Amino acid sequence: MNKKTVGFIFGSIVGAAAGVVAGVMLAPRSGAESRAMAADAMNDAWDSAVDTYERGASAVNDKFSNVRPVVDAKTDELRAKVDLARERMDQLRDSLSEAVTSASNQVQDAVSSVADRVSAMADVPTGETEAEAVHVEVIDVDEETPEA
Repeated sequence: MNKKTVGFIFGSIVGAAAGVVAGVMLAPRSGAESRAMAADAMNDAWDSAVDTYERGASAVNDKFSNVRPVVDAKTDELRAKVDLARERMDQLRDSLSEAVTSASNQVQDAVSSVADRVSAMADVPTGETEAEAVHVEVIDVDEETPEA
């Protein structure tokens, strides 16, 4: 260490000691009074902190109480929408089931019709094979045509 640093440290120690001695010698109150005043100041600070905490907690509780009805209303609204969507899904499921049943019945009818035609053609004219006697017709259904 250099001389300036040592001088600074030594001066700081001497200054602190002189401050302590001067404080003890020149203190306007005794040690007991000073400790009592310090304790009172700490108690006041603690009470102030508790009051601030309670006011803050009360303000947060008031805000929460004001927001809660809005949240409950939105929750009820969302539940109603979910229930409505479930009902609509049930309706669509029933409608789809009916459409599938109807289409299945139409296919069964078409298969029966084809089977009847094939059995009616059992009397194949001479010179034709059974496969040549069957006539298959393809019907295109436009998208604009209403479905059953």
